[in-house]
Order: sequence, then C-alpha cells, then structure tokens
Amino acid sequence: MNFRPLHDRVVVRRITAEEKTAGGIIIPDTAKEKPMEGEIIAVGPGARNEQGQLVALDVKAGDRVLFGKWSGTEVKIDGEELLIMKETDIMGIITTASMKAAA
Repeated sequence: MNFRPLHDRVVVRRITAEEKTAGGIIIPDTAKEKPMEGEIIAVGPGARNEQGQLVALDVKAGDRVLFGKWSGTEVKIDGEELLIMKETDIMGIITTASMKAAA
C-alpha cells in the first residue's frame, strides 16, 4: 500500500465478525452490524502539542484495536476497503492476553 496518513491519523482494516451465532444460526449480510474491531495498517507521525513538539502515537502498525461504531471515514485503497480515523477515535488496544481471556 502506498499511503501514509498525516498527523495523528491511522489507517484501519476492519476484522470481520463471525458469520454464525453461538447457536449455529447464520447471520445474513443485511442483518450484520459493522465490526468495531480492526487492525492498524499504517500510522501518521503524530500530532503537535502546544509547544510545537511532535507527540508520537500510542498505536503502531499491526495493533488490534476497538473503535466506535461510526468512527472514521471509509476509503478504498488498492481495491481494499479501509478506515481512516484519528487516534482519539480508538478506544483501546486489544492485547493477546485479553483476547485469550475473552475466549
């Protein structure tokens, strides 16, 4: 991908949700909600504080994150649907320990 976000913006790929419920019922595309979990693809250099110093972002490429349902702007880059959002739209980073605990 030849795209680098500016300032405190990040590029996120949505992680698709399960197609079945726990009981085995298949959910049709029209009834699915957009996933609020994604993987960071690219990050900008950071935002500037009041003194003009560059403040690095807390997320990095490869992080799995949770974000708001209506966060970001949907774009298509190299034929892939991605989201561009500010770091402040991200609610948190999912670590491998928290993913194992949820399973």
